[in-house]
Order: sequence, then structure tokens, then C-alpha cells
Amino acid sequence: MATTRRHSWGTSEFYELLCLMMMGSCLWIVGGQLELFPLLGEFIFRHGLFDLVLLGFCMSAGVFAAAIRKSLQLRREMLARDAAENLAEAIARHDPLTGLANRRLFSEAVTAKLNRADHLCAVLLIDIDRFKAINDAHGHPAGDALLCVIADRLRSILPQGGLAARLGGDEFVALVDYEGDNAGLIALAQDMIAALSAPTTWNGVQLEVGATVGIALAPADGGDAESLLYAADLAMYRGKQEGRGTFRFFEAAMDQALKARIQLERELRSAVRNGEIEPYYQPIVGLPDKELLGFEVLARWRHPTRGVLAPTHFIEAAEQMGLMAELSYGLLRQACLHAKNWPAHLRLAVNISPKQLQERCLPEQILSILTEAGFAPGRLEVEVTETALIENIEVARSVLTSLQNLGVRIALDDFGTGYSSLYHLRELRFDKIKIDRSYVQSLLDSPESVKIVDAIIGLGKSLDLSTTAEGIETVAHLKWLASQGCSFGQGYLFGAPMPASAADKLFQQAGCIEASVEATRPAAAAA
Repeated sequence: MATTRRHSWGTSEFYELLCLMMMGSCLWIVGGQLELFPLLGEFIFRHGLFDLVLLGFCMSAGVFAAAIRKSLQLRREMLARDAAENLAEAIARHDPLTGLANRRLFSEAVTAKLNRADHLCAVLLIDIDRFKAINDAHGHPAGDALLCVIADRLRSILPQGGLAARLGGDEFVALVDYEGDNAGLIALAQDMIAALSAPTTWNGVQLEVGATVGIALAPADGGDAESLLYAADLAMYRGKQEGRGTFRFFEAAMDQALKARIQLERELRSAVRNGEIEPYYQPIVGLPDKELLGFEVLARWRHPTRGVLAPTHFIEAAEQMGLMAELSYGLLRQACLHAKNWPAHLRLAVNISPKQLQERCLPEQILSILTEAGFAPGRLEVEVTETALIENIEVARSVLTSLQNLGVRIALDDFGTGYSSLYHLRELRFDKIKIDRSYVQSLLDSPESVKIVDAIIGLGKSLDLSTTAEGIETVAHLKWLASQGCSFGQGYLFGAPMPASAADKLFQQAGCIEASVEATRPAAAAA
């Protein structure tokens, strides 16, 4: 850039000097042709004005030289100012780390393309998967180096006339011409994912990330840059929901789904804060006599307009929003306060999310709630799924052991649906295993399910573990499970999840709830 600037200064100076010399030459020629110089000389010598004229000439030469010098200084300052403005403009339109265009330049490029009649273009929003893990593990220098590599790869992939930009963080975007055929865009998105997923070596360390791409078409999906970026972002978000490392085209339904999700998250945050998530209780009975021995605590959201909502409507959102701990502790606190005056033999079973199981402070949190509510630890049973054990089994072992030392019982939930059930039974000390409802409900139709459930019950007996069968809905299921030696039963046959008032009435009946089985079946069907 400096070389170009010096070259432009030299050219302009030479041009200005040449112009002045040409002006002087023209005056000389005119004076010679009109014979003005001899007459002027005769007049000067006749009147003795030579010294005065010579003084004036010298003064004029000085003024002329000063004017030339000032002109050159002004031109240098103008050129320096223009260069500074051009540099500032370039910085304002480009990402300082990667050198790619920034959001401003990208928006201008989109606007320019959209202003051209009958011109189609596409916006591809690229989000880098697992980039935060790189920053956390290796530091920001590694992350910055990786971003520069990603920028270089994007430049090499884009077709002629395409523009790549960095929006910020680990989000990139590309603008390409669109000929009306999705095949080219699909191939480009696939090439992007493959190129950006290739390993990168930094300081001897191999860095691996992925990419998810959202695609919006102009003008069909938006008439300006912001609308197209919004549409591409929705498509990219859908791709992440469906497994990452993929691409999705924008669809109008995505906008409606996002607005519904935002509304759900806003209402859910308020519901957790205001205690609208309340415990419902599903009976757990002993087999074969069907004596009521406790309840599993299940979350229900008493929504002001949609009624009582089951966990399938909000638990996933609560996990993604980081609200599971607050929700679970609030639910446990309500349940313990309500059940502390129940008969001492009635227990409460609660579910713990995978993220909570990785918190070493979980035993202290639970003990604090039990102490506050006056609920005995021996009456509490914590249920964990095998997926909660996969992330860090050593932390899980420490947490579960601490809970058992407090007197809390531990159950392995949904047994048989995980990846390494026997391994976890060997490595961790459980008090109970719960047979997943999918096996129980297919007992009458699947000989394989019969063999699996029978094997699980036998495994529990051999390891001195009690077994609970979930999802019991028919008397035939009940009779078969009881005959095989299953310890406990749970399901709509004994009662659907119910509010605290209904649970109070249930345990106030006789110790056996066999007579209520038929009465609860309509409620089960309604649920």
C-alpha cells in the first residue's frame, strides 16, 4: 500500500510541474509572436526600470516557488488523508482476525445483488460445532488460529463471485449466486461441511470441529440482508436440533416453531420462578399383594391457559435452558413438605437429570432440602438413567455413594435401554433396578420381551437387588410379573400420576389398593 502511495505522489507532482511549464511556454510564444518582449525591453531601459523589474521578477520567482511548495504539501496531505480514509473504510468492512468481510460489507453485497433485476442469490449461514470446547481446552490462541484456517478454507470453496464473511464468534456466512437449482447449493453445503470438519494441527495438537449450515434463498425467503440472515439462522438451528454436521433449507414452519419455542421458554422460566411446576404422584405397590409402598414424583406444569402439561412438553426445554437443577430442587422441596406427615413406610422416588448427577454438590443440596422439610433420607429414592452415568462415571460414583451414606436409596431407571447396563451394575452399587415400560407393555406380544424381563428379574435376585416393573396396565401383565418374582409394580393399573390431594386419599384407604385398580383405569385412559 505504501509503494502505491509513493507512486501516486510522484505522478501528480510531475503532472503539476509539467502544466506550469506549459503555461510559461505558452506565454513566451504569445509574447514572441506579438513582438511584445522587444517593446517591453525598450520601455524598461528607456526609463531606467531594469533594476525594479529584476527585483519584481526575483520576488515573483520566490512567490512562485513558495506556491509550488505549498501546492505539493497540500497534495501530500490530501493523499495521506485519502489513504487513511481508505484504510479505515477497509477495516470497518472486514473482520480484523480473518480478513473476511464483516456483517456491514456482507449486508451491502446482499443489497447490491437484490437491487439487480431478476437476480437470485443464496445465503449460507455456517455455525462451527464444538468450537467452544477448543477454546476451553487449548485457549483462545488455538481458537483464533482455527478461525483463520476456517476462513481460508471458505475462500477456497466459494464459487467465483461468492463472498464469505464472519459475523462474529464462530459464525460465518457466504453469499453466492443461485441459478434456481438446489443441487448446486447442496453440493456447496456438503463441501463446506467436509472441508471445515477436516482436522487442523496447531502447535502439535490436532483440533477437530464440525459445521452446520442453514440455507436461505433470495428473494423467496427474504427481501433484505437481515431477513435472509434470520431465515438462514433458523434453518441452521433446525440442523443443530437434528444432529449437527448437516445442512437445512429454510422453511416457513421454522419461523412459527421458533416463535412458539421462545414463548415456551419465557413462560417456563416464569413458571419455575413462580412455583407453577408442581409434583404429581404415581403409586408404587408391592407385588404380589399390591400394598401401596410409595409414589414416584413426576413434574406437571399447571399452565394458566393450556391446563396441566406433562413433562414431554417442557423438560427438554428446561434442560437446554439450564433450569433442570432449579426445577428439580423445587419439585423435591414441594414433595417432601407435603409427604413428611404421610405414614413412615411410604417412600418418594425422584428422578435426577444427567447434568445434576455431574454436580458434586448434589448430596449437600438434597440433604439441605430434606432437613428443611423434615423428611427422613431413608424415605427417599433417587432414580438415575444409564445415560446420566456415561459422561463421568467417577463423579457419578462419588455422588451416588455420598447419597447412600446419607441413607438415600438409589435405583437404576429404564434398565435395559442403555449401552452398558451390566457394566454399571458391576461398577456402581444400586439398591433397585427398574424395568423399562417398553418391555413390560410388549409382554403379551413379544416372546423376546418375556425372556428379557424374566432375565432382568433373575439378575436382580442374583445380585440381591429389588426390581420394579414400570408401565403395568393390565391384570395379565400384573399376574405374570408377580409370578416371576418382580418386587414392585407401577403403572396406570394402580393409578395415573395424580395431584397431592388425590394421593392423600389413596394412602388413607386400606393398605391394599387392589379394590381401586378398576376405579383408576378410566383416569389412566384419560391421561
